[in-house]
Amino acid sequence: MERDIFDIMDERSRRVLNAVVSSYIDRPDPVGSRFVTRKYAFGFSPATIRNIMSDLEEMGFLKQPHTSAGRVPTDKGYRFYVDSLPEAGEAGCAPEVTPEFVAQFSLRLDAFKNDITAMCSEVTNTLSSLSNCVSIVLPPKAGITTFNRIDLIKYRGDQIVAILITDEGIIRNKVLQSDPSVTQEDLTRLAGFLNAEFAGHSLDEVNKQLIKRLKREKAQWDKLIEQAISIYEQAMASSQDDIFVSGLYDVMSLPDFSDITRIKELSRAIKEKQEIIKLLAELSKTDGVQVVIGSENPVDGLKGLSVVTSVYKEGDRPMGIIALIGPTRMDYGKTIIMVETIAKCVSRTFDD
Repeated sequence: MERDIFDIMDERSRRVLNAVVSSYIDRPDPVGSRFVTRKYAFGFSPATIRNIMSDLEEMGFLKQPHTSAGRVPTDKGYRFYVDSLPEAGEAGCAPEVTPEFVAQFSLRLDAFKNDITAMCSEVTNTLSSLSNCVSIVLPPKAGITTFNRIDLIKYRGDQIVAILITDEGIIRNKVLQSDPSVTQEDLTRLAGFLNAEFAGHSLDEVNKQLIKRLKREKAQWDKLIEQAISIYEQAMASSQDDIFVSGLYDVMSLPDFSDITRIKELSRAIKEKQEIIKLLAELSKTDGVQVVIGSENPVDGLKGLSVVTSVYKEGDRPMGIIALIGPTRMDYGKTIIMVETIAKCVSRTFDD
């Protein structure tokens, strides 16, 4: 971000730029100087507004799609606008997330507090319907969730079913390969060992403790712990890259998505998902609402879109992240409030 240009921009230019961006967000038509003069009581003449807009175009904040048309914001213009908004917590309230809505939504989340899958689905469906954008939730990372129990069931000759349950309500089912000589009695013994030794520990702690045990105990427990580590690692590898997505159909109704190519790019990015997961994981390292605009996106399929995210927590511990993906012409003020409010509701559910 070119802070030096932002800092030297005079107050008149700041006001005109924010007016153009706000007008274009409200209505996706190029904004002209006469429109700005009529709509905003700046006390400037149309000629003055026109000159300011011309200067803003030269600085890269606005662009002119056609010679005789008005101007529209660039990604740099949107970035200035977003950075000019009040802090998310001081920005008031979006009409969609009234105190009554928050109370009702929190009650719905309470009903799912022991079922992370259902909770994440509820969050994505709610956010996409409120915003007409694509909503994404990254569930809690497996490593930071708390081991409750594991059940191991003999399935076929060389296969077993592992059912891993955490205190947060995450349930993972996976069919694993195993030694054909392993019996159900062996599996029950392995599961009993894991459950007795590690219930109440984070999954990362379980991993570390298993490895320590294997190094320390070289007698009768060696084979048991070796088998436990093998089965546990396979079970943990099942759903590390889960994401919950909703709203692709909703976003198609926006005028910004009249070009089918953009929908295809977004669909491909969601389907392949690894780059989106990497982006969200990076954004989850920072507290507060994060906004990535257009060309700032490292994900090719999101270059023409904006992403607004917020981390949800259990106490001070980050658990996962909530995101909205929409056009660069999104209503950032409202979107930021929505994402922050929903993230706080989810965090309260973990704290209860």
